[in-house]
Amino acid sequence: MKNKLELMWLGKYDNKEIEPRILIEQKDKNYGDSESQNILIHGDNLLALKALEKDYAGKIDCIYIDPPYNTGNAFDVYDDGIEHSIWLNLMFERLNLLRILLNEKGVICVQIDHSPNSRTNQSPETGYLQLLMDEVFGRKNYITNLIWKKKGNASNTAVTIGTITESIFVYAKDKTKATINKEVFEKKYKFSDEKGNYNLSLFLKTDSGDYKRETMKFEITDYATGKKYLPPKGKRWTYGKERIDKLNAEGMLVFKNNRVYVKEYEKEENTKLYKNLLLNHGSLKNAKDELYTLGFPREGFPTPKPEILIQEILRMFTKEGDLVLDSFLGSGTTAAVAMKMKRNWIGIELGDHCYTYCKMRLDKVIDGEQGGISKENNWTGGSGYKFYELAPTLINEDKFGEPVINSKYSPEMLAAAVALHEGFEYNPSNVEFWKQSVGSENSYLYVTTKFVDEAVLDGIAKSMKSNEYLVIACTAYDKRSEKKYKNIKITKIPEMLLDKCQFGVDNYDLNIIELPEYDEEEE
Repeated sequence: MKNKLELMWLGKYDNKEIEPRILIEQKDKNYGDSESQNILIHGDNLLALKALEKDYAGKIDCIYIDPPYNTGNAFDVYDDGIEHSIWLNLMFERLNLLRILLNEKGVICVQIDHSPNSRTNQSPETGYLQLLMDEVFGRKNYITNLIWKKKGNASNTAVTIGTITESIFVYAKDKTKATINKEVFEKKYKFSDEKGNYNLSLFLKTDSGDYKRETMKFEITDYATGKKYLPPKGKRWTYGKERIDKLNAEGMLVFKNNRVYVKEYEKEENTKLYKNLLLNHGSLKNAKDELYTLGFPREGFPTPKPEILIQEILRMFTKEGDLVLDSFLGSGTTAAVAMKMKRNWIGIELGDHCYTYCKMRLDKVIDGEQGGISKENNWTGGSGYKFYELAPTLINEDKFGEPVINSKYSPEMLAAAVALHEGFEYNPSNVEFWKQSVGSENSYLYVTTKFVDEAVLDGIAKSMKSNEYLVIACTAYDKRSEKKYKNIKITKIPEMLLDKCQFGVDNYDLNIIELPEYDEEEE
């Protein structure tokens, strides 16, 4: 695009295509409801996002990520220009894939802090992240910058002006189609004035004039205690028996000090307009406390996010049944909150804490733990998830430097992986062995490690219809039969795949060597 305004950095366009990997279900690690569509993935999140692309492109309703902030602790590189470029490149690649996964009405929220680089004391990545999101999602699709107050007091160890907030940049896939929910609260009532006098909802009136009616002097029963109430001498009930019985059945009556009151709404309006300043949505200390109550060490995970913060974000941009993605799952907060709010979720995390934090925490949520936002959402347990590992790279090099198929791949894994690369859907037929994967317009893919010769081709051709087309991907074949059938094409693996993407890279992570520490805020 001519005259395109964009942020440039070292190596921005040097990246090769990411290898699409298959996901391998670990049935022994699944938990809860076997019918659940929730997914927990252990592996590099860039590879995992690429693995999700085929089945989930355009299907995610809301994305929340909390990536490493590059505050000087993220990379084992001391040249800030290189360090800065690495961070931008890794974020740029991920944002592009996340945009593909987001649906037309979807919203993405990316959290980042405002702390300068501790090694160079240069400006934080905050502004650069917004420029990245402008480029990937478009400036016209910017929604807001949510400011979260993360702590009460600021550390003065590195800077003279302490930082107590973080930003959450919110963008839509298409702002004209995205909607921000109005949150509907439970109706709130008042029973007394500021001094505690229960006279706001008194519904007794004096017997005089038109108000004198014996029919308004019936008994009212307090269902909680069984006690019966009559209006005091010279007074009567404001409402008739039918209406009062209805109010009583709905729990709208208050019995106190031998009198009966009716609940009143504090406000007629029971929705709110969200604000971008999140002052009372937990803190880093609250988040650590939440993990501690679940049995995790208080200092085991340095930068968790409190459940109430993620709840507010999901309230803003999702509804029950929506699909939420967090590709930097961390301690598992997003998935935990999504379950408690009856949202579906996909979580991705690399490293052992996918097991020691994410899985253990989510198992506790499914079992009905009562921390965080559980009580507010009437959470008593349920739901479930399926656990997946990323497959290893499909192509390795042998001792001579020649490309070979990874020996860890079973025939089924190989067929599924090649299908993913070639744009076919792996769905083996129960009738024809060669109909392993299905493409468009009666096209099929057959992957085999067996030698393909003329006899094999003849057998397949006899069972094919005239309008069917087949690609055979094999490790070796008879060159003389290569062009025998016009509707059968033979290709050789791994050679057919070598130029499609970058193989042999198992880790595109942000190479965390030291996580930042935060001073505890005072309560």
